[in-house]
Amino acid sequence: MTAHRFDWSPAYPTTRLPVFARNVVSTSHPLAAQAGLRIMQQGGNAVDAAIATAAMMMLVEPCSNGLGSDAFCILWDGERLHGLNASGPAPAAWTPEYFRRKYGAEADRPPKRGWDSATVPGAVAGWVALSERFGKLPFADLLAPAIETGERGYAVPIVVQEKWVAAAPLLEGEPGWAEAFLPKGRPPEVGERFVFAAAARSLRAIAETRGAALYGGEIAEAVAAHAAAHGGAMTARDFASYQPEWVDTIGLDAWGHRLHEIPPNGQGIAALIALGIARHLDLESLPVDGALGQHLQIEAMKLAFADVYEHVADMRSGMRLTPAQMLDDAYLAERAKLIDPKRAQRFGHGHAPKGGTIYLSTADERGMMVSFIQSNYMGFGSGVVVPGWGVSMQNRGHGFSLDPKSPNVVAPGKRPFHTIIPAFLTKDGRPQMSFGVMGGNMQPQGHLQTLVRMLAHGQQPQAACDAPRWRFNQGLEINVEAAMPAATVQGLLDRGHEATVINDSYQDFGAGQFIWRLGDPAVEGYVAASDPRRDGQAAGY
Repeated sequence: MTAHRFDWSPAYPTTRLPVFARNVVSTSHPLAAQAGLRIMQQGGNAVDAAIATAAMMMLVEPCSNGLGSDAFCILWDGERLHGLNASGPAPAAWTPEYFRRKYGAEADRPPKRGWDSATVPGAVAGWVALSERFGKLPFADLLAPAIETGERGYAVPIVVQEKWVAAAPLLEGEPGWAEAFLPKGRPPEVGERFVFAAAARSLRAIAETRGAALYGGEIAEAVAAHAAAHGGAMTARDFASYQPEWVDTIGLDAWGHRLHEIPPNGQGIAALIALGIARHLDLESLPVDGALGQHLQIEAMKLAFADVYEHVADMRSGMRLTPAQMLDDAYLAERAKLIDPKRAQRFGHGHAPKGGTIYLSTADERGMMVSFIQSNYMGFGSGVVVPGWGVSMQNRGHGFSLDPKSPNVVAPGKRPFHTIIPAFLTKDGRPQMSFGVMGGNMQPQGHLQTLVRMLAHGQQPQAACDAPRWRFNQGLEINVEAAMPAATVQGLLDRGHEATVINDSYQDFGAGQFIWRLGDPAVEGYVAASDPRRDGQAAGY
């Protein structure tokens, strides 16, 4: 499909219009999008812009990410795709016995909050790796916009503030959280200035040392001391031994394009499985917002999750099946035959919690395109914030199992099952779109729904982003957005889906950012979309 075949009309009520430009940044906070553009205008490329945007996002959307985040990236360097897994491993002390001694023999996974939920954060190491391999500008220059904002402060926006308020009663007792995020003893109000000088201090040290201050230096020492003081096992050595991993993407063809995802330990393969099943269901012949088309996609997604929750883990240790086996077309065609167009079914899976994640995409006029995601998970992550340095730790360790039979059983140096997934689309081996949809297990569901709209039905990226979504939870239970047509909702109910209509702008239905290449980047450029479910912006020049 070429861009001119899109229906460019705004198909749904929206606060956003597509953005056309030769250099573009799309993310969920305007200050971060502007930071990326500033770096491009200083001569930086899309990778430089992505790092600057990611650094700013840690400050302006702290409910979703921070200096203790993990990250993943897919980028087109002008010639080929590259994948980066910057998710961190378990501390060296972590074993099933470690947790059972502390939390009892009945414990089935690490805790949800506190130091024993935090694995080694990989995002900052990911920035450094990207800068060293593909960046143009000095690394320190990329962090300057975020440092300035952390020291000066910024006015808190609407959606971020909602999530800040929701998190406060859950996390105010965690070590360091209230000191960092309740500066007046309460969450900031909308429009109130929030200053995060401690995080800016860390960013300065990271800028000066190209990340070494965090990975074994003075910040790591402070992290280790804080962990020890609060019963955690994280050490400076755990940080010093960490390196992100360059990987090849895994992919699958549908509707004349190829979807690329990062291989496990992440759930990107769920989007590929669902798309591989969906391409056998003749969705393009059905009404785009009709009940049958939505039902078939939901059932495809259920089948995908059933396999993913059973098999996906760190590929270096634990997976019994290869991605190629899970994506075999003959197998996916057989799975598609299990779907009954007239009724919802229980295919069985393990339920995954909701997430707290940011996604960004950048593209430049030289043809470089970046799909980047970083996350603290479950809203502010572990709740742990290292005093004086503003390092808010993720809680990805909660994704491990303590069952020795599970492929995802915890072990020293092992990476947990991960929900955050950047995505990339190619056509005939050339770049077409960098995109992602953040929000826990909604992410592969968002990839499937938006791609079906764009590729099978010709909806332009902003319309596909604006369209009402569903979210599968477990069993027959789904949520649907209030904007979904009443006849469609009734059609899902008639098929046996246990559908609840809810309205949540933050994560229940994900939040996407999309950059679609129109042609020669230096001439036609790109069209970008940003999700109205967040405070964000697609911006370009």
